Amino acid sequence: MSRYLIVSLPLAGHVYPALGLARELAAAGHDVAWAGSELVLRPLVGADATIFQTGSRLAREQGGAGMAAIKTLWTRFIVPYGKFILPGVDKAVRDYQPDVVLVDQHAVAGAIVAHRHGLPWVTLAVSAMELTQPYRALPKVTDWMTDILRTMWTNAGLPDDEFLDVRDSPYLTLAYTTEELAGQKDFPDRVQLVGPMLTARPGLPDFPFDWLDPERQHVLVTMGTLADGLAYDFYVRAIEAMTALADRVQAIIVAPPDEFPTPPDHIMITNRVPLLRLMPHLDVVVGHGGINTVSEALSTGVPMVVAPIRHDQPVVAGWVADAGAGTRVKFRRVTPTQLATAVTDVLDDPSCRANANRIAESFRAAGGASEAVRLLERLQQTMSAVVPASADALASTTSSPPLANAGLTGNRRIR
Repeated sequence: MSRYLIVSLPLAGHVYPALGLARELAAAGHDVAWAGSELVLRPLVGADATIFQTGSRLAREQGGAGMAAIKTLWTRFIVPYGKFILPGVDKAVRDYQPDVVLVDQHAVAGAIVAHRHGLPWVTLAVSAMELTQPYRALPKVTDWMTDILRTMWTNAGLPDDEFLDVRDSPYLTLAYTTEELAGQKDFPDRVQLVGPMLTARPGLPDFPFDWLDPERQHVLVTMGTLADGLAYDFYVRAIEAMTALADRVQAIIVAPPDEFPTPPDHIMITNRVPLLRLMPHLDVVVGHGGINTVSEALSTGVPMVVAPIRHDQPVVAGWVADAGAGTRVKFRRVTPTQLATAVTDVLDDPSCRANANRIAESFRAAGGASEAVRLLERLQQTMSAVVPASADALASTTSSPPLANAGLTGNRRIR
């Protein structure tokens, strides 16, 4: 039995995949705890989860597109959040004494603290942006990100000559995708594509499944939490597009019902849906390209129309389109007519469903959370073979863990 501490961003789209892994680890007999905000995590991970409190900090408003959006993501959220939670994560490590820290790719404080204490950390690759690094052809962007991470590293009291890019663990990175979706095949050995780690979410509402008309096709429209003030306008266009398809579809639109109080009879407006339970009843998902929504749709063989907003969503939208599992439209500029056409094109093209099913099969073959647990247990077994046996040896260790592509670590220290 091992102890795993999960450090995630306080966002549902980052917490839920880690929750799938946490549940699988617990089922395998391991102890799992979380470091983060009780206020944010508790509703997402459930009443029985162990949470070491770091406090909460609201993200400042982000905006822009392309690299401008990446800059605001780092300067207004990732960096200030990392600085804020670092003392709490450090205390969690001291109190919980984990064997391994599981770190969201953007929760960089977790990796910094793990290295400080001589613990191995495993990266949870939530973001397609960091996994495929589409900006690597832009050296100024790469250098800017490296400078940010180096500053966080040294500000945390770690030597500059030990600097590591903490977005990618030297031990093991678990990526929530497969080659069939991502396309790329040249990942280093330490990056393991295990597919999505899907799990039931606590506290989701029931859904009136008897509302679904078996004589019609069913479309879900959900744009996540990053649409900001543009969400209302997109949903207006989506309602108009779905209204034009009233003769063949029913649409479920995840949006505030009080903003759209009188939708047509064939359109349901609701705040939340039990997504995994609803997926088998759907024919198309219109989404923003969040990796969770994409994974949940494609794992059930449901093709997509993707309208990416910012961050890694354009990358994921490209994955879906290139894999032939759907199409891509422009979030800000797609017209109702264009959106309706995109939906009907996907509905009428059997190859989209076939390719979505092909990706679903790749997800099943990759193993998801069960394969992730197997890899973590193998890492632990390898570590046990090189960690000194005596308490005196552990207490006297001061060297940093060596790095190896095979996921080996050396001595562990809690200081």
